[in-house]
Amino acid sequence: MELQEALTQITEIRLQMARTEVFRGYRAVPAAFSGALALAAAAIQALVIVEPLQHTGAYLSLWIGSAVVSGASAVMEMVIRARYARSPFTRELTALAMEQFFPCLAAGGLVTLVIVQAAPASIWMLPGLWQVFYSLGIFATCRLLPRSMSAVAVFYALSGLATLTLAQGDRALSPLAMGIPFGVGQLLAAAVLYRTLERNHDAA
Repeated sequence: MELQEALTQITEIRLQMARTEVFRGYRAVPAAFSGALALAAAAIQALVIVEPLQHTGAYLSLWIGSAVVSGASAVMEMVIRARYARSPFTRELTALAMEQFFPCLAAGGLVTLVIVQAAPASIWMLPGLWQVFYSLGIFATCRLLPRSMSAVAVFYALSGLATLTLAQGDRALSPLAMGIPFGVGQLLAAAVLYRTLERNHDAA
């Protein structure tokens, strides 16, 4: 019994120490790739899906597919770095970061499913809602990241509210409503990550 309690305490201590570390699993290259992919998806939508409100299936496939590819690239980078990292807390930090970010992804996915199935007339709201949910995910992981990443979270929150306000009627599901926020937002995140985590760390 005492051994089990000791192991539990050790686990809690390791987790607490991991919380005080800066998570370096988010990297600039996957973030920049995600931003470039968002801009490319916006260009594809503008050329192929001229009337997105009439072709919501194609619209959702394009943007959800882009999100899956972006997320997979980021997760792959984190898993590889966690596997070969020297720090004993890297795996704990990686698991903690994923744990903190997952609820916003789950909420965004469930809200998307409900709107598509039960309220298709409200599909125009999805771009703004996705941005707001993404900002919440960044806010949730900000304790593990450099403080300047909170500016990226604020950017997504404001862009989501602006999209909900402006991207209505004829502008609903505009490629700009997704391309500009996620393109600029991810490139901004890449710049912050490189400047605060990678440039000085890699040089050292």
